[in-house]
Amino acid sequence: MPRLEDLSEVERKTVTFFPCMEFDSTPWVSLSKDLSQSKVALITTAGLHVRGDKPFISDFKGGDPSFRVIPSNTSPADILQSHVSIGFDHTGFYKDMNIAFPIDRLRELVDRGVIGSVSDNYYSFMGAIRDPRRVVDDTGPQVAQLLKDEGVDVAFLVPI
Repeated sequence: MPRLEDLSEVERKTVTFFPCMEFDSTPWVSLSKDLSQSKVALITTAGLHVRGDKPFISDFKGGDPSFRVIPSNTSPADILQSHVSIGFDHTGFYKDMNIAFPIDRLRELVDRGVIGSVSDNYYSFMGAIRDPRRVVDDTGPQVAQLLKDEGVDVAFLVPI
């Protein structure tokens, strides 16, 4: 990891003055049943969406806080990436989607009995959001409610 003094002036100022939200507590919920009996959902910040869905918007002030629903039975060929951060390298995703969206690994875990099942829907957000307040206050709780309504026990978060 580079040291602060190794960064360019622009990068140093960005890192130094980037607003970081702070919270008084960290929410934690223990599993109420064994993982082998749990329903698992996948959530990524790789800016993924299903072919035909609206791509994430690059010029949204502070970053696009919306989310996309990806049905768990979607063919990998129909999952596209519209993450637009200039510092984001798409190469790994194009070689193996499981890097950012490990759908095959989750299915393998179900087949091996490690997890009980996968949710009907997965969710994708756009990473590189400069102002996450709308995600924290609005779209994040919306997805949490959707997960709760579906009876999801565990959310596997894949930050990009």
